[in-house]
Amino acid sequence: MEEKLKRIYIPMTETGFYILFSLREERHGYSIIQHVKKLTAQEISISAGTMYGSLSKMEKDGLIEVTKEEERRKSYLITPLGEEILQHEIKRIKRLYKNSIGENLDGNEKNQKTI
Repeated sequence: MEEKLKRIYIPMTETGFYILFSLREERHGYSIIQHVKKLTAQEISISAGTMYGSLSKMEKDGLIEVTKEEERRKSYLITPLGEEILQHEIKRIKRLYKNSIGENLDGNEKNQKTI
């Protein structure tokens, strides 16, 4: 993975994470918006402006690719580079979660302090 892209995308914004995660299946912009709402029980609603700006940047950076274009609707899919970055972020989130519940990365429990 290119270090420059890693610095840009890690840690990911919640929006960026859900867009990339959604594109493990071919989807168009509106479909991504609906999928994210469903995944998050309506807690995250991505605006069209944010969506299309993110898709454009991710496509330019090689994280996603256009799979088809019908009239004005483009469908996208994650690329191997995008999947690599997504997996890196999932690993980071798992580490954060494990640490937050009092586990070390080796699986052993440690004393948990409440903040």
